[in-house]
Amino acid sequence: KHVDDSFLNNRSSSFAVLRKLLRTKSAAPFQLRYCPALAKKPTGDGKKQPSGPKPDPFDQVSPELLIANIPSNNPSHLLVLNKYPVIPQHFIIATKLNKQQTHMLEQDDLAATHACLKAWEENKNSKLFSFFNSGEHSGASQAHRHLQFLSVDEMKRDQQESANWDPLIERMLAAPADEGQGLRTNPGLPFTHYALELPQEPSPETLYSSYNKLYEAAAAAVRSYISSNQNPDLELHPSEGGSSPISYNLAMTTSAMAIVPRRKEGAAIKDSKGNEVGSVALNGTLLAGTLMVKLEDEWNALRDDQLQLDGILTAIGVPR
Repeated sequence: KHVDDSFLNNRSSSFAVLRKLLRTKSAAPFQLRYCPALAKKPTGDGKKQPSGPKPDPFDQVSPELLIANIPSNNPSHLLVLNKYPVIPQHFIIATKLNKQQTHMLEQDDLAATHACLKAWEENKNSKLFSFFNSGEHSGASQAHRHLQFLSVDEMKRDQQESANWDPLIERMLAAPADEGQGLRTNPGLPFTHYALELPQEPSPETLYSSYNKLYEAAAAAVRSYISSNQNPDLELHPSEGGSSPISYNLAMTTSAMAIVPRRKEGAAIKDSKGNEVGSVALNGTLLAGTLMVKLEDEWNALRDDQLQLDGILTAIGVPR
């Protein structure tokens, strides 16, 4: 599954980005990115989009964006460049068939993703982070099933405090495993999450069973939250047709897999006077320990009052 690096090396960020390292009350580091160009992100050729279903970006991928078919014979998945990367070397693995993002991941999805993580680590001697967004509260933007990849080195690039930041999934892995399922939870994070350590050479079956174990824990946490609140601000999604009844983010590296059940896609940001100046939406990069804003008022408010970070993280997840 060798991939021509030149595809990725030529993909610089499409946008100018400012960065700042924030910390939660428990000192967990989160990267804050400010990308004003995203407020007017390109949406195509400027023509008015017809109403109806959004076009599928993974149907007939243009040659300049297609990295590889996986496997090369009778492919089940496509490796595709992100057309508008905020972080360089951002790419995607999508199912060849138009499978649903809200359905459960399958064994071959996880195996192909882990193979990419492993190949990157071996070829570049650096870490790759993958994430998956599922459900309306997860930050998912495309209905066609796909997972995304970000280079850890690129996430660290140009950040002065980068020596103090590592993907949040690694911090989760540092917590002790429970005796039953082997699940790990970092006590300093204000939202429900679960992580599992992966063996050095996990089989597709091991990856799939790890995913299911994490998913069942996340689904149980959502159901418990709903049943224990008289007026819950969350309800299960319709699951007819095979869709998951919960929204969640999944992340994977070569050494770990983690999940966060989601309650909301985003949360409000307030200035020092308590006025709402915008909002921040989070997707699976939450599990890397990164978030991004588009407006200067949002950027200034979060830099000036880092205590808001815990409130945001509590609001978008299932409180612990």
